[in-house]
Amino acid sequence: MIRIGKKEKSDLLYKAILELKSEEECYNFFQDLCTVSELRSMEQRFAVASMLDDGVIYSDILEQTGASSATISRVNRSLSYGTGAYTQIFERIKNKQA
Repeated sequence: MIRIGKKEKSDLLYKAILELKSEEECYNFFQDLCTVSELRSMEQRFAVASMLDDGVIYSDILEQTGASSATISRVNRSLSYGTGAYTQIFERIKNKQA
């Protein structure tokens, strides 16, 4: 048996994600990987991030997504002080839609 360290385990997951070729493959992979609750949480956080990026105010985000103010605040911190990944993804999505 080959022992895999913690970093290698997480690298393996990210490499696996990069192998997905379509939206359907991605959907199926995450359906198998995550619980319904985990998926809904990630979907909610991504929706919150998208709305914040579009300039939607907290109260409207809370009403439209059902996210808690703590979740909205946490996502906003990630947008403002995180790695920039949200912004990068939103730009790519907008460029594809143009």
